[in-house]
Amino acid sequence: MTEPFDDQYWMEQALVYAKQAEQLDEIPVGAIIVKNNQLISAGYNRSITDNDPSAHAEMIAVREAGKVLNNYRLIDCTLYVTLEPCSMCAGLLVHSRIKRLVFGAADAKTGSAGSIMNLLQEPRLNHQVEITGGVLETQCAETISSFFKRRRAQIKAAKLAARNLNND
Repeated sequence: MTEPFDDQYWMEQALVYAKQAEQLDEIPVGAIIVKNNQLISAGYNRSITDNDPSAHAEMIAVREAGKVLNNYRLIDCTLYVTLEPCSMCAGLLVHSRIKRLVFGAADAKTGSAGSIMNLLQEPRLNHQVEITGGVLETQCAETISSFFKRRRAQIKAAKLAARNLNND
């Protein structure tokens, strides 16, 4: 029997997908869904590329998993994502009946798995999701922070270039 992979292994796989988002100049978030120690689906942010505000990594991975499993309920599945889900994605996880969420970096602005709210374990909802946060947190946080640092530098350089062009 094959040894089960651990949370760190699967988060490393999610980081691979985050890099794919970054190559598209999207916010580098990657997500995968695992069931019975097997990769079922994957996704990465595509909101800008697809002109779709719902095209978050989690949304894409969940949609694909539903197709693969031929079921809109993702029973006994675990979602690994490099950034704590927002409220839209947290709601999706509740509705899809994901068993477990494992995330890398917390999101102090929109995190809905404990940072600003915990929608995934809201007792008034009909399903609660098990949560494990902080897996490969440093690598996941660095992937996002370096992306935004580079983006801010690009914006600053563009403003400076425009200013210099106007002064000539």
